[in-house]
Amino acid sequence: MGTMFEEMATSPAVWLSGQGEDALVVLSTRVRLARNVAGCKFPPSADAETRKRIVGYVDSTVERSSLLQEGQYLKASDISELDRNFLVERHLISPAFLNGELSKALYVGPQQRVSIMVNEEDHLRVQALSSGLDPNGSYELVTKYDAEMGRYLEYDYDPDFGYLTACPTNAGTGMRASVLIHLPGLVLTKDIDLVISHITRSGLIVRGFYGEGSDVLGNLFQVSNQNTLGISEEEVLNHITRITREIIDKEAEARQRLIDEAGDMIEDKIWRAYGILKTARVLTSEEVMNLLSAVRLGHAMKIIDSLDVALINDILLLSQPAHLQKFYGSEMDPNRRDFVRAQMVREKLRNN
Repeated sequence: MGTMFEEMATSPAVWLSGQGEDALVVLSTRVRLARNVAGCKFPPSADAETRKRIVGYVDSTVERSSLLQEGQYLKASDISELDRNFLVERHLISPAFLNGELSKALYVGPQQRVSIMVNEEDHLRVQALSSGLDPNGSYELVTKYDAEMGRYLEYDYDPDFGYLTACPTNAGTGMRASVLIHLPGLVLTKDIDLVISHITRSGLIVRGFYGEGSDVLGNLFQVSNQNTLGISEEEVLNHITRITREIIDKEAEARQRLIDEAGDMIEDKIWRAYGILKTARVLTSEEVMNLLSAVRLGHAMKIIDSLDVALINDILLLSQPAHLQKFYGSEMDPNRRDFVRAQMVREKLRNN
């Protein structure tokens, strides 16, 4: 299993490739489905035997399905703490998956675009990731795996309420669609609170880099739907696409205003950030996120035209603590990580 994580650490995440619609602003799109097996208590109230039984059902499903044979299937108890943090950073599991006892399992599909958490808050959390703004593409992919699991497992489904879930806010479609979006212009113009207020009024939620309960880092925001009951999947996908396009337009207006009103200062901020990244000897992960945010803005505004957005995304991911340790193949204390992080960033930017 070690090899799997080592290979992942040295290969860029496909969903951060910088490809796809509006990829200079929207880093990625995720669609996640919550599902539970009929006749079994949901994980938060299930006893250990039930949780083990659910893992056993999924074991059997993976063995029988040719589609699922294409990916990797792991028991949580076999994944080290460092590797679990690595999976959180790669957005393949939620921080909540790390908590509690270990009757849990994880499936990771080819190119890491699909993952299935077993016994997180629900028996199954099936998710698909895409680069750029692509709710429909992510939905198409996730439903392929959902349907495959549904061939072997009977889902808990109510004709009136739809899919039943551990938390009532997920019942109905059980679907959350989200975009990870870069909004430095709105933060710098201080218009971000107004835009967040608009997003919230439209029925969506804004969260930090790693989703629920996480901080906003590097001006990266996660926007997702709030309602799953009484609304169809298609309506959710159309809604999040429309609102995201509105946010992209607002961000473009903010960037133009920055150039019009404080162009020299913005250019200076961007070039300073680029200079620090290329020369610093010590960098914290938070500092890298903020400096990369400025450089990413500079690239999108054609102030720095020598960079590839995929490279910026790659550095963003590799700068995270667990990724850095997996990339260099050794565990490090925070001080050592800050030193090695600066070295990695300099090497990545050496020819740019």
